Amino acid sequence: MDASLISESRPRTAAPPSPTTALDSVSIAIAGSGGSGVMSAGNWLLEAAARSGLYGLMVKTMGPQIRGGEAAALVRLATSQLESLDDAFDVLLAIDWQNVHRFADEIPLRASGLLVCDSEGGEIPEVFARSGARVLSLPLKKMAKAIPGSWINMLALGITGAMSGLQVEALEAAVRKGWTRNEAALDANLSAVREGAAAARDYAPQARPLAGQHGKRWLVSGNEGAGYGAIRGGIRFVAAYPITPATEVLEWMAPALVQAGGSLLQAEDELASINMIIGSSFGGVPSFTATAGPGLSLMTEGIGLAVAAEVPIVVMDVMRGGPSTGIPAKSEQSDLSFAVGGLHGDAPRLVLAPSSISDCIETTQWAVELAEALQSPALVLSDQFMGQSRSIVDMPKLPAPNAKRLVAEADSPNYKRYGDTPSGISPMAIPGTPGNTYTADGLEHSETGVPSSQAADHRRQLDKRLRKLMQHEYGSRWADIEGNGPLAVIAFGSAAGPVREAARRAAAHGVEVRVIVLRLIAPLQPEAMAQALAGVERVIVVEQNHEGQLLRYLKGVARLPGDPAGFHRPGPLPLRPADICAALLEWAADRKETK
Repeated sequence: MDASLISESRPRTAAPPSPTTALDSVSIAIAGSGGSGVMSAGNWLLEAAARSGLYGLMVKTMGPQIRGGEAAALVRLATSQLESLDDAFDVLLAIDWQNVHRFADEIPLRASGLLVCDSEGGEIPEVFARSGARVLSLPLKKMAKAIPGSWINMLALGITGAMSGLQVEALEAAVRKGWTRNEAALDANLSAVREGAAAARDYAPQARPLAGQHGKRWLVSGNEGAGYGAIRGGIRFVAAYPITPATEVLEWMAPALVQAGGSLLQAEDELASINMIIGSSFGGVPSFTATAGPGLSLMTEGIGLAVAAEVPIVVMDVMRGGPSTGIPAKSEQSDLSFAVGGLHGDAPRLVLAPSSISDCIETTQWAVELAEALQSPALVLSDQFMGQSRSIVDMPKLPAPNAKRLVAEADSPNYKRYGDTPSGISPMAIPGTPGNTYTADGLEHSETGVPSSQAADHRRQLDKRLRKLMQHEYGSRWADIEGNGPLAVIAFGSAAGPVREAARRAAAHGVEVRVIVLRLIAPLQPEAMAQALAGVERVIVVEQNHEGQLLRYLKGVARLPGDPAGFHRPGPLPLRPADICAALLEWAADRKETK
């Protein structure tokens, strides 16, 4: 590329090396108006990184508009597996400035970073200009027009790929893999990728590839992982209504479920979908739905019916900013209180949360197994960050599927569908099983299913429904526990990623932290929690909501040592490892002063 087309805010001779030089991690944001292709560019960048033996994470962020608006792909590449974004970005490439300023809080630029923009795109918003980052102005639109049939996001891919140290061959291979248009368009856009990479090399000739290691890895989103885990666990019927940010679960499952011999039905609303999966499961087919906060609100009466009738179902809630319609395209962990206590009456249910994007597979599979074994609704709490983000992960070692429902045999003598057994689990007769008739509905009932308002029957069934959840042996999967320091940090869901990174940073400062990431939130395992907290002086609960819902819940069901503290911040901004690490170091300093 003609170097005269490049404009910088500092002389080229004084420019320091590329942000990717000699680093094991680089963070890049590609932003622009909706429809400019930033998400496609981000996906291809991540694919190229995977082909180069790297790990990576791509987070989608967008405005509330159904179509158009602003969008950004936030990408972090590294030589080790990632679970969170970094504290700041090394490179921001703005295809245009239309409403991109709205992402200023989500894309903090390092002072040593680089801002790449169109030289004819207008004035740089002050919120980005004052970051102190160097500015590289390129004639992006002119460059795209000079290659007939090419798209500007392909230039962005070439530029950011080269600045990440990726080889242009890996970028081209990534584009070829996902290409669905004609060959002429492919050739034009590959030329744009090469032109963008050349422009980046003109600016940063010292950039070199990160040291990747090839192995068996998957490129997966949390929503895709949840769908795979559900099918692997035995789900064969899905009914759901599309809702942001859970729709991708259904989109991925629709063809995959058919291949597995199941079926998916798009219902007219969440009321219909919850009742459809209850009916399907009642008929003997493991069933599943996926929704977000507003949909979960509509499903609560149906979930209560599944509790009372002891029908196993799995409901995935991909949480978003609330309440009401809230912030549909942003992440927040603010449905926790509703999930553990939102049903009317004493209605025990399972509540689980994946601990990472890749863990969406195993935890959802486990939720299916628990729901079937315990004849109970299981709620799986994911969130927008985890669900819609894509990550390069090591191929997980998954346990063998083990979903098994206790089913009544034909002509069982004195069959009691809701018999008060020591385990609380009683055989479930599938409709049509000869000789085993019973009533199943939302009314309280006797052991045979006959509706009853007698105090003895009510107490017996309440005890039974609670006992089967409390007495079950969940094993070590209830939580992931790392470290053995006197300070324990408890988290769940996508908060686990920045917590783990913060703990590693704190360890580098000599502060040992014990990290407890809950996978089984309800029923909480009090004895296991007590063992996990043995020797702990203080607990900090980290979560992404405004009120500290997990801390409040834990105070009610567990004994937490010391004076438990909460580190809770609402969405839409992601939790940053640096902020959490600062809180850990502050506690360590206070502890040292008091001794």
